[in-house]
Amino acid sequence: MNDPAAEIRRYCLEKGADLVGFAPASRWDERGEVPPPYRPASIWPGTRTVIVMGMAMILPIVETTPSVLHLEHYRIVNRRLDELAYDLTRFLNGRGHASTFFVRDGYTSLRAVRRRPAAFGHVRAAYYAGLGTVGMNSCLLTPRFGPRVRFVSVFTSLEIPPDPVMEKEQCIRCETCVRCCPKEAIVPRKDRVVGDFRRDACMDMAEELTRRRVYPCGICTKVCPVGADRKLYPQRGIVKRYLAERETLARDPEAGEYRSWEHIRRHGAPDGERDGA
Repeated sequence: MNDPAAEIRRYCLEKGADLVGFAPASRWDERGEVPPPYRPASIWPGTRTVIVMGMAMILPIVETTPSVLHLEHYRIVNRRLDELAYDLTRFLNGRGHASTFFVRDGYTSLRAVRRRPAAFGHVRAAYYAGLGTVGMNSCLLTPRFGPRVRFVSVFTSLEIPPDPVMEKEQCIRCETCVRCCPKEAIVPRKDRVVGDFRRDACMDMAEELTRRRVYPCGICTKVCPVGADRKLYPQRGIVKRYLAERETLARDPEAGEYRSWEHIRRHGAPDGERDGA
């Protein structure tokens, strides 16, 4: 490859990725934020570069969460990401650059996540690859999609010129995610952008929605005002609408401003019950 970064980026975008970034494996060691066992070179010693690929979640579908439509969209994106990582790994191996990949989640059950996180974190990898910054909700916020994007990572022995870590914070610290979280799982901090994360509270919500077959939650990604996708789907006063949603629907399940979302939520679940938050 004469210009590996350009060739790989072009390949990924043609295969369906929306975002592509490159992070040297050494960046994990230099930053020291991730425990050694969770660093790419610990998982596969041949790693020189981590290639991170992102695929957008579509805002109008995310807004229906929790719903069967959101669940199916989530599954589609996950499947596409895994296929993309597999294809890129084969592409690199075929050109003599030993590579492997880590799937977009990496766990079998929510009970497993309660015990410990996945073996590798794509949010930190995407941050180190210059794709965004970590917001108050612990998600990666990107200029194009805010937090409405999912990631997968390929580990390669090929040394690729790294992308710089993004310096400008994307999170505007509006605390909309804090106020809309149904389990109060995000606790703001004054000393940093990223809030404290109450994992068990978040897992309670995830398990509840899994039983109802309308997971994942995704409310903190839905309500984040960051992202150019907001310009593609402009909605005046949308943050106020998000903030009032639970209280308004509790008072009036037929409230007109939420009728389209509620229509989606009321269809597709096994028991036919309303699937709103």
